[in-house]
Amino acid sequence: MRIDARGMRCPWPAIRLAKALRENSGTVEILADDPAAEKELAAVASQAEREFERIAVDRFRIVG
Repeated sequence: MRIDARGMRCPWPAIRLAKALRENSGTVEILADDPAAEKELAAVASQAEREFERIAVDRFRIVG
């Protein structure tokens, strides 16, 4: 699953990720360019007991 959250200010990327993780047990890739997004997305992934990795400046992958 891929989420494009570019242009969205936090907490919207984290909210969209949390919803996707509830609905999807596979890998989720999210594009987010808000400077606060990486920290918030990592927290959401951790809370869901998923592995979080940064792929590029504004691209992240959550696996689990």
